[in-house]
Amino acid sequence: MIRRLAEADHERCFDFLSEQPAENLFIIGDIEAYGYEKDFQRLWGEFNEEGELIAVLLNYEENFIPYAKDAFDAEGFANIMLNDPKFTMMSGLKDVTARIEPFVMHRLKRKRQTYYAKCIALSHELVATVDTSKVLQAIPEDADRLVQLLKSVPEFSDSIITVERKKRVLAEGVSRSFFVEEEGMMVSTASTTAENTVSAMVVGVATLENFKKKGYATQCMVKLCDQLLQEGKELCLFYDNPSAGVIYKRIGFQDIGFWMMYSFHKQEQE
Repeated sequence: MIRRLAEADHERCFDFLSEQPAENLFIIGDIEAYGYEKDFQRLWGEFNEEGELIAVLLNYEENFIPYAKDAFDAEGFANIMLNDPKFTMMSGLKDVTARIEPFVMHRLKRKRQTYYAKCIALSHELVATVDTSKVLQAIPEDADRLVQLLKSVPEFSDSIITVERKKRVLAEGVSRSFFVEEEGMMVSTASTTAENTVSAMVVGVATLENFKKKGYATQCMVKLCDQLLQEGKELCLFYDNPSAGVIYKRIGFQDIGFWMMYSFHKQEQE
């Protein structure tokens, strides 16, 4: 049985999602931020015959994120999505979205796949050998330099991040950034985004070209990850480049599958 979830369902919904906090980073973060009763955010749950929650579907604006550990009513979730006139996006773990995909393929515009990895403990060997004494934690007043650094790195040159937004998320505590300086210039950084009480995503790992091969990005990552892991949070990240994945795995990240991002034609285009 699939039904809408409400505030009264929060405890069992949160317990279910928290069994895999990194995998459910976005759903957990949105629930903590906006709850169950907002116009722009709704949640559904599927319950088995014993009344146990076995699957969750989050709708935030035009995007839907499904989650289940085992078999679930994929067609039922697809029908909820197709009956929403705003539905144009779906994202989630490949094992889950692949079950829904056949029922929404007629609306598909494009899809993208990226590696998804999580970290629950740092490599002891790495922690013992990496010196993080030069790594500093950013404050809101560092936002201008952080954005300037990111925009100077080719991979982030078209980033939509602004100084105002960076300053705000640092002040609100939903993001944190660490960096290394040389001669008063910020040269390497790593950040989090979408932090919630049980998990966080690592983003914005960047180093200026002239300062690569010095281990600065690794130092920033180790300091960042160590702080969050000590707070009891699982870490996750996306990556496209397998060579980048080698670096993350050396730190302690492990692949947990693929994260899928779909875009769909609007209902009137059917």
